[in-house]
Amino acid sequence: MSVNALYDYKFEPRDKVENFNGMQLVYVQWAGHLMFCAPFALLVEPDMSFRALIDDALKPAVAAHPQSVKADFLEAQWELNGESFTPNADASLIDNGIDHKSMLVVTTPGLDGMFNTGY
Repeated sequence: MSVNALYDYKFEPRDKVENFNGMQLVYVQWAGHLMFCAPFALLVEPDMSFRALIDDALKPAVAAHPQSVKADFLEAQWELNGESFTPNADASLIDNGIDHKSMLVVTTPGLDGMFNTGY
């Protein structure tokens, strides 16, 4: 069901990249692991490497999941904004095409959540 405003609805968005002091938001979802019911919103530096995103942001975020120790995120299947994506682990996020409010989805074949339930 769509919603229509009853008046001219104009505003200045507050979540523009200019308002993040040199940082950017990146959303990451671990597909098939609904213990995390929504994508993570990670505040990261645009020039950090993709490997650093995994090691310094994603791994700590998913550490509570029992399968996280088995997950090889660098060898996983990735999507960037709905398209298949093969990251360069040593290139920066920006060089990988990952910018402010990009959506990453990672699928780890063989890891289907606790007891293969998607949880």
